[in-house]
Amino acid sequence: MTLKPLGDKVVVKFVEAEEKTQGGIILSSAAQEKPQIAEIISVGPGGVVDGKEVKMEVSVGDKVILNKYAGTEVKLGQDEYTVCRQADILAIVE
Repeated sequence: MTLKPLGDKVVVKFVEAEEKTQGGIILSSAAQEKPQIAEIISVGPGGVVDGKEVKMEVSVGDKVILNKYAGTEVKLGQDEYTVCRQADILAIVE
């Protein structure tokens, strides 16, 4: 089963958070912040969304920085994904 986003939506998978601080302290999973860097898994077609033409500026495989509270979390099998709007993407990491 795969996720195919509609309109200006993208499906992302977050990159694992660091388990150690720079000083070498190991963090428990409760103390770790939600990562903001994610990899794009699937991209919607864009088109007209809410009466405005939307051109998709990201592609599959891009690493991006997302707004901290962006999207809807979805669990598919063992994997967890987030579906969000392209507008929730702040930057592409190169």
